[in-house]
Amino acid sequence: MSPQNEWYSIRDDIDPDLLETFMEETQELIPAIGSELRSWRNEPKDENFRKALLRALHTLKGSARIAGAMSLGELVHNMESCVEAEPKEGKLSTSFFDSLETELDRISEKIEHLHGPPKDGIKAVKVEIAEEPIITVSSPKTPALQPIRAEERPSGQPEEIGVPLQKTLLRVHAELIDHLVNESGEVSIARSRIEAELHNFKQSLLDLTESTVRLRNQLREVEIQAETQMQSHLAQTQDSGQSFDPLEFDQFTRFQELTRLMAESVDDVFTVQQSMLITHNSAEEALAQQARMNRDLQQALTHIRTMPFSNFAEHFYRVTRQAARDMNKKAILRIQGGHLEMDRSVLEKMNSPLEHLLRNSVVHGIEMPAKRLEMGKPEIGQITISLRQAGNETIMTLNDDGAGLDIDRIREKALQQGLMRTDETLSDKQVIPFIFAHGLSTVQELSEVAGRGIGLDVVKNEITSLGGRVEVTSENNVGVTFTIYLPLTLAVAQTLMVQAGGDTYAIPTTVVEHVWELDTDALNVAYHDHRVNFSGNSFLFAYLPHLLGDQEQAPEIKRHNRVLLLHSGALRLAVHVDELIGNSEVVVKNIGAQLARVPGVEGAAVMGDGHIMLIINPLKLMHRSNAQSIFTSETSTLPTAQTQPEKTTTVMVVDDSLTVRKITGRLLEREGHDVVLAENGMKALENMRTQAVDLVMLDIMMPGMDGYAVLEHMKGDPKLVHLPVVMVSAITEMESVAHCIERGADDYLPKPVNPVLLRARVNSCLEKRRMHDQEVSLKVQLEDYSH
Repeated sequence: MSPQNEWYSIRDDIDPDLLETFMEETQELIPAIGSELRSWRNEPKDENFRKALLRALHTLKGSARIAGAMSLGELVHNMESCVEAEPKEGKLSTSFFDSLETELDRISEKIEHLHGPPKDGIKAVKVEIAEEPIITVSSPKTPALQPIRAEERPSGQPEEIGVPLQKTLLRVHAELIDHLVNESGEVSIARSRIEAELHNFKQSLLDLTESTVRLRNQLREVEIQAETQMQSHLAQTQDSGQSFDPLEFDQFTRFQELTRLMAESVDDVFTVQQSMLITHNSAEEALAQQARMNRDLQQALTHIRTMPFSNFAEHFYRVTRQAARDMNKKAILRIQGGHLEMDRSVLEKMNSPLEHLLRNSVVHGIEMPAKRLEMGKPEIGQITISLRQAGNETIMTLNDDGAGLDIDRIREKALQQGLMRTDETLSDKQVIPFIFAHGLSTVQELSEVAGRGIGLDVVKNEITSLGGRVEVTSENNVGVTFTIYLPLTLAVAQTLMVQAGGDTYAIPTTVVEHVWELDTDALNVAYHDHRVNFSGNSFLFAYLPHLLGDQEQAPEIKRHNRVLLLHSGALRLAVHVDELIGNSEVVVKNIGAQLARVPGVEGAAVMGDGHIMLIINPLKLMHRSNAQSIFTSETSTLPTAQTQPEKTTTVMVVDDSLTVRKITGRLLEREGHDVVLAENGMKALENMRTQAVDLVMLDIMMPGMDGYAVLEHMKGDPKLVHLPVVMVSAITEMESVAHCIERGADDYLPKPVNPVLLRARVNSCLEKRRMHDQEVSLKVQLEDYSH
C-alpha cells in the first residue's frame, strides 16, 4: 500500500465528546503550522522555525490520538517524521518544502472530513473564558476567530483539583448575535425618533420663552398705563377738594387689580417654562449618555461579528498550491495585512470569489516555469493579497506577476456577444470591464481548476451583493490587479443625508470628499461641460436624480447650489443636490434580493419617523449604461437662460408674534417663495445686510425698534432703499395706511392676514421690483451704448 493511502487502513475510534474540543483546537493549530512552515521556507537556516513547527505538529498529533482520530494522527506523525529526518545542516531543497505543504494539505482535508456537515446548518458563536477571557466566533466550515482580550479572571477564582481552569466555553448561535445586533439597531432608530421629538420640544420651549418675554413686556406697559390713569384720577380728586386714603381699596379700579393678577400669572408661566427647560436639558443629557452606551454596545456586538482575514489564510494558501500542482506551475501566495478584521458575513461570502480569482491567477496569469525563466522572471510566480482599511471601507487588492489580461481576446469575445459594435473603438481600459459580462470567458479549454466556461460575472455579483465594487488594471507581461472595495460592516454606516427631486437619500460619508457651493452662473457652466474642477482635480458632474434614471426631473436653481464632491479610488464625481439635511448614523437594513444587485444601492435605513430611506453610492451609478449618456451628451441638462424657469423669490417676514410669523411664512411657502423669519427689527436689518431678500413684510408695532424705525433705516441705506416693503398691522384706519405710504412703504396689509389679499399684494410688489430692475438694466445698457 502506498504511503499516501496508509492512513486509510488505520481505524478511527472517535470520541464524540472529545471531537468537538479537538476541532476547536485544530482551528488554532493548523494556521500556526502553516505559518511556521512558510517562515521556515523563507529562512531555512533558522532552526527556531523548525523547532516551532515540530512542537505544533507534536501537539496536533497527540490531540488527534486522544480524540480517537488515529488516521489523522498517523498523517501528522508522517509529516513530523519528515521534518525530523531532514538533516539539520545543509541546504534544504524546494521539493522538500513542497512535499511538506502537500502533507499539510492532506491533513487539512482530513480535518475537514472529520468536521462533517454542520448540524441543521447552524453556525455557532463560541465565547471562551480563560485566564485572560477570550471571545471568539467560529463555524464548522471556517477557522475560529482570533482572540478578543477582555478583563483578566478575578484573583482567587477556584480551580478544579488536578485540572487547571483554563477555558470555559459558552456556545451561542450566530443567529442570536445577529439578532442582538439588529435589536441594538432598532434601539438606535427609536433613539433617533426621541431625539427628533426632543428637538421639536426644545424649539417649542424657545418659542414659549420668546412669547413669555413679549407678554411680560406688554403687561408692563399695561401696568404703566394703569398707574398713570390712577395718578391722573388722584390728581383730579385732589383738585376737586376730595380726600383720598390709599388704604381705601375700593378707590382702586378693577383694571389695576387685573394687571397685578396677570403679572402673577405671567410669573407662574415663566417659572413653569424654566422648569420644563431644566427637565429638557436633563433629558438631553440622559439621551446623550444613552446614545454613547448604545454605541459602545453596538460596537462590541459588531466586533463579535468580525474576524481577522488571516483566519481564512490557510485555506487560500492551499487553494493556490493545489491549482499550481494541477497546472504543473510554480506559484506562491503572500498575504499582507491579514490581521485586518472584517465582518464575518462579508468574509464568508468573499471566500468563493477569492478562490475563483486565485485559481484564475494561477491558470490564466502565471506562466509556465520555463517560459518565466525565458522572460527573465523568477521561476516561481507570486500572487499577493493585501488588505487595508480606508474610512468605513476595506480595500482588498489581489495582484499577480503573470502575463496580464489578453485584451485582444476579450475584445474578440465582446464582439461575438454583441457587447460592443464592430465600428466602435474602445481603449484597453474600456475593454477590461467586459470580463465581468455574463457568459464571457477567454479560456480556450474548460478545466476543473478554473474557467469552466463561467467567467468572472459570478465574482462581481457576489461583491455587488455585499455593497462593494471591483476595479481591474492590467499590464502586459507585468500582471493583473483586482481592487475590491467592501463595506467594513453591514450593520451601521455613517451617512450624509441629502434631498433631490423630492426624495431623501443617504450617501456614505466615506466617499464624500468635500461639500461645495456654486452660484447660478457656475452651475450653468458645470451642466454645460458635465465637469467641474476643484483643488487641481477634475470631477464628472451630474444631477443626482439623473444618475438614478429620472431624466425628466429638473434641478432646483438657487442662489447657492449644493454640490457634493465624491471620491473613491480613481473615481471622482460631483453631484448636484437640492438640499443637505445633515450627517446621520444609520442602521443598514437588508433590502432583499430584488434590490441587492441594483448598482449603487448600498442598503436601506429606517428613519426615526418610520420612513424608509435608500442608502446609495453615486460613484457606482456611473457604471450604469444609461448613466454614461449624461456625461457625453452635447446639450446641457440645465435649462438655458431663455427657457430657465423664474427663480424663486425670497420674502422676509418681520413680526414679534410667533403665530403671525409661522402662518404668514406657510402661506408664502405655499405660493413657492423662500421665507426668512425675523422676530424684531434689529434682527431683520442684520439679515437684510447678510443675505439677498426680494421683499419685506414688516410689522408696525414691535418692541424695541418698531416698523417705522426699520423702514427709516432701510430708506437711508443705499443697498436697501429699493427693496419693496409691505407694512402689516392690525390698525386699519386710513390715516395709518397713508402714514405708511408717506414714509416709503410700497403697500399695506391688515391683520389678520387674508391669503388672497396676501398673494395679490406680494405679487404686485414683486412685479414692481422686476420692472424697476429692468429699467435700471436698460438704463445701464443705454449709458454703455452712449459711451
